Amino acid sequence: MTYLTAGNTKLEYQSMGLLADRSPTLVWLHEALGCVAMWKDLPAEMSSRTGCGCLNYSRQGHGRSEPMTEIRGVDYLHREAWDVLPAVLRAVGVDDHIVVGHSDGASIALLYASRRPSGLLGIALEAPHVFVEDVTVKGIRRAATAFASQNQRNRLRRYHGENTDRVLHAWHDTWLRTDFRDWNIEDVLPEILCPTLIIQGEDDEYGSVKQVTAIANQVSGPVRTLMLPGCGHTPHVSHKTETVAAIVYFVGECCEGIVRDQPEI
Repeated sequence: MTYLTAGNTKLEYQSMGLLADRSPTLVWLHEALGCVAMWKDLPAEMSSRTGCGCLNYSRQGHGRSEPMTEIRGVDYLHREAWDVLPAVLRAVGVDDHIVVGHSDGASIALLYASRRPSGLLGIALEAPHVFVEDVTVKGIRRAATAFASQNQRNRLRRYHGENTDRVLHAWHDTWLRTDFRDWNIEDVLPEILCPTLIIQGEDDEYGSVKQVTAIANQVSGPVRTLMLPGCGHTPHVSHKTETVAAIVYFVGECCEGIVRDQPEI
């Protein structure tokens, strides 16, 4: 496993094709219970299909990254977007890039894009959330009950090891807190100028089409949306073909017209 240091925190990461030909880099931001390994072969497949580099990392407390040491604040996604992600990109030397985020990772991508960072070409969002819905709270409560079983915990333990219990509690304890019920990031959406792709399952157990509508109606840049019938919270797993095709097309649009350095002859 390869590690980088961002903000004095040791994070595991995976990369391929970075800086090899000055192509843009796809930066992968995982869900609330995710990590590098849980994306499986998707980053490598997307790198191959788009010709882009790939950067995939586990946030603190996830996967094999350094454990969490503090209780999360209501602004934890803001901190990931505005402090940690830029530090990760600097540490690896990423220039032009497209962020692909799932769930919490999609919310981080939105917050990150609102600062209009240099080199950002677009954001591809799977199951994003910009406010807390009743369906979100109910879904997390159901999941918390399910993860109380040893079998479910063991499944996560394969990915998170000693971080497993902390990851679970950091997720459901934070989202079920009374003060988190008012969490809302719609105020940053008008600041987003880059192209945005939104992919949402119609049967998402943690969010509704209201999330998609709020984002599409309030960002200032161009937007594409893909609603997938019969799809839950993880489109890249249950509807991989459609999800990959949409992201590949979006990446092509974002990269069109980019002048890359020509190799020396």
